[in-house]
Amino acid sequence: MKSIGIFCGSSAGEHPLYLETARLVGRTLAQQGLALVYGGGKVGLMGAVADAALEAGGVVIGVMPRGLVEREIAHRGLTELHVVEDMHERKTKMAGAGGWLYCPAGRGGDARGDFRTMDLGAAGDP
Repeated sequence: MKSIGIFCGSSAGEHPLYLETARLVGRTLAQQGLALVYGGGKVGLMGAVADAALEAGGVVIGVMPRGLVEREIAHRGLTELHVVEDMHERKTKMAGAGGWLYCPAGRGGDARGDFRTMDLGAAGDP
């Protein structure tokens, strides 16, 4: 199954449109038969995109560092949840997705790291 990686925040952002768009993206990926690969969170834009994909019958794969799982922010209803040791391993594992969407509307994160991850995956699937 082909997959799309999504970088988005654990915050919902400041405008309701951000959550609506995240839900639309999740539903659309599921309807198109594309697996969603994302950070594994249950809140904010991450939670919205994952919940919508799951509700539409999609495959959702989360990748989350152990420390965040232990703080109980991992989404427990995913198709797969990969628990990794740190953020570098998370980004490396997510790099295998076939395409990328970047949704910076939540709180600002480490965009440089996100783009490095996309670069890691560029040599793989188109």
